Amino acid sequence: MPLEAGLLEILACPACHSPLQDETKAETPELICTAADCGLAYPVRDGIPVLLVDEARRPA
Repeated sequence: MPLEAGLLEILACPACHSPLQDETKAETPELICTAADCGLAYPVRDGIPVLLVDEARRPA
């Protein structure tokens, strides 16, 4: 289930404060930081973004 556009506009990466990109097309929905030097991927569980750096996946 994709996140609402209004919600996505106000969410930011907690690590670097860059905008997040919704990647709900994937098998595991997540929000990806758009900053080239950060790129953390935050999980979305039951439609709720988990914006904790400790829960984020590091870029490959």
